[in-house]
Amino acid sequence: MEYQAKELFAKHGVATTVGVVVETAEAAKAAAEEMGGVTVVKAQVKAGGRGKAGGVKIAKTADEAFEHASNILGMEIKGLTVNRVLITPATPPEEEYYFSFLLDRANRQYLCIASVEGGVEIEEVAKTNPDAVKQIPVDPGTGVDEEKARAIATEAKFPEPVFEQAVAIIQALYQVFVEEDATLVEVNPLARLAGDKLEALDGKVSLDDNASEVRHPDHEAFVIREEADPLEAKAKDKGLNYVKLDGQVGIIGNGAGLVMSTLDVVAYAGEAHGGVKPANFLDIGGGANAQVMADGLDVILHDPQVKSVFVNVFGGITACDEVANGIKGALEILGDEASKPLVVRLDGNNVEEGRRILDELNHPLVTQVDTMDGAADKAAELANA
Repeated sequence: MEYQAKELFAKHGVATTVGVVVETAEAAKAAAEEMGGVTVVKAQVKAGGRGKAGGVKIAKTADEAFEHASNILGMEIKGLTVNRVLITPATPPEEEYYFSFLLDRANRQYLCIASVEGGVEIEEVAKTNPDAVKQIPVDPGTGVDEEKARAIATEAKFPEPVFEQAVAIIQALYQVFVEEDATLVEVNPLARLAGDKLEALDGKVSLDDNASEVRHPDHEAFVIREEADPLEAKAKDKGLNYVKLDGQVGIIGNGAGLVMSTLDVVAYAGEAHGGVKPANFLDIGGGANAQVMADGLDVILHDPQVKSVFVNVFGGITACDEVANGIKGALEILGDEASKPLVVRLDGNNVEEGRRILDELNHPLVTQVDTMDGAADKAAELANA
C-alpha cells in the first residue's frame, strides 16, 4: 500500500512524507490536529484511481478530516474495502512528474519509465503525447550509478532547478528496486513543491514473494492478514502457488504452462455450458507429492464458488500414481466436506498405475477422462449442472 511504499522509500533515502495511518475517523481527526494546517485524507487500498473514486480528500480543518475519514472508511474502490486512511500534510505540487523502475521480462532487463509531463494522468499523456513518456532500458549488470542517473534525468528532461535532486532520487529509487527485490517501484506523482523541493507524494511497490521468503523476512510485516483472501492465505501457508479467480471450475495442474493452458481450455469449453469459467490458478509444481495434491484439493473444495474441479496432470517428475494417491488421501481426509465432482485427466509417467488407483477407489465424485479437451468439457458441464 502507499504508506508501506513510502516507508520503504524513506528507508532508502527517497524524499517523501510518510504521514500517519489510522483506522478510525476519530484517529484521523487527532492526526490532523497534531499536524495542524491543511491535510490530505487518502484511502489505503492496493488499487489505482483512488482520487477519482472519492478516496482522496483535502481537509482544511481537523473536523473536515474527521468527516472525510468517516466517508472514506468502509467505501469500496475497485472491489477493495477501505479499512485505513493515510493522513499527510497537504503539499500542493507546482509540477507533477512520473517515475518508475520495473522488470522488463520480454527483454530480460530492467526498464525506467519517466515523464516530466506526467503525474496522475500519465496514461492519458502516454496516449496523446507518447514522446513525453521516456522508456529507458537499464542493464541489470551495471545498474544505476550516478552517471546513469544523470543520463536518465537528462533524457526525461527534469528541469534545472530540481535536476540534482532528481539524480539523487533516481539512485535512491533504484536502491529500493534492487535491494528490496521489487518487480515495480513507481512514484506518481513525483512532485515539484514550493521552493523547488522534489518529493515522492505517492508510491507503489510490488515485491517478489520468492525473494521475500528467503532474503527479506521483514517483508512479512507488509502483509495484512485480515485483508487477504482467506483461501489465498490458506494456500500460501501450505506453500501452494494459488490465485483465486471469479469462476466455477476449480483447476489443479502441474506446471504453470499447463495450468495456464487449462484455464484457456476450460474457459472455451464453458461457452457451451452456461458460460462457466475457471475459479482459480493452482500449480502444484513439478515434484509434487500426495500431500501437496491433498492440500490443493483442500483449498479448492472449500471455495464456495467452485462447482466442479478439474485435475489436469501430465506426469513427469510428478508421477501420476502420486497424484492419484493424493486425490484418494484428500477425499479420505475431507470426508463429507468433499461434495463437489472431480474430473481427472492423467497422462505421462506412471499413468496406468494412477488410473488403476482411481478405478479401484471408485469414488462417486471422481470421473476420469483421457483427453484434456474432453475433461475440460466434462468439468464445465458438471459445474453448470
